[in-house]
Amino acid sequence: MSVRFNVVLSDDLNREIDQAVVETESSKSEILRKALQLYLAARAGSRKGLKLGLVEPKSEKLQTEIVGL
Repeated sequence: MSVRFNVVLSDDLNREIDQAVVETESSKSEILRKALQLYLAARAGSRKGLKLGLVEPKSEKLQTEIVGL
């Protein structure tokens, strides 16, 4: 089963999503689905005491910790 819903985005966020659509040859819906999946994974990890971040592949050093999710 699928659910359809409406969401209001700022012009800036909409432009960024549109740019991602072009760069990834994906759809806006697919990008939003992936973003929601990432949010839910981060939320589940946070409940387990884990953190979300961006790691430099070669050094495996944390470059950015993503907070506030």
